[in-house]
Amino acid sequence: MKNYTKVFAIAIAMFGFATSSFAQADATAVASATIVTPISIVKVNDMSFGNLAVSATGGTVVLPAITGTPVRDVTGGGAGVTLPATTGTVTAASFTIGGQADYSYVVTLPGDITLTGVTPTNTMTLGDFKSSNEVGNGLVGTTLYVGGTLTVGAGQAEDVYTSDVFTVTVNYN
Repeated sequence: MKNYTKVFAIAIAMFGFATSSFAQADATAVASATIVTPISIVKVNDMSFGNLAVSATGGTVVLPAITGTPVRDVTGGGAGVTLPATTGTVTAASFTIGGQADYSYVVTLPGDITLTGVTPTNTMTLGDFKSSNEVGNGLVGTTLYVGGTLTVGAGQAEDVYTSDVFTVTVNYN
């Protein structure tokens, strides 16, 4: 009977070890990373509204975000702002977007900025920026155009107005 008890105890111990050996399983994996070309933006052209004339009522001039010579649109104040036949230079700001081929990007445009005349007390506001990427996704390797709306004050002083630099930001989607 002692032998049966020993054999039974050994069998239970072996069964316990056998069960614990099936309670564990292993798997392996690898890690990887891909470094892509950083996104870049390079200015090609500055934004220019060209020549404007203003009356006592003022108004706004909209410069669309398109290639070539954009057709400006005068709004507000009726005939407060006119566009002379001698247009001067009219261009949307343009930028070349570089980076990883076939990747898309999104654009962040600035808020309102101030244009200041040669006489520092002469100012106008430029805002409501729009880009040629209004659908939300541009493709790397293309040109991005940026336009906006210039608010011309009533009786705006004759001057040459410029802004400080403004920032257009692009990020991969």
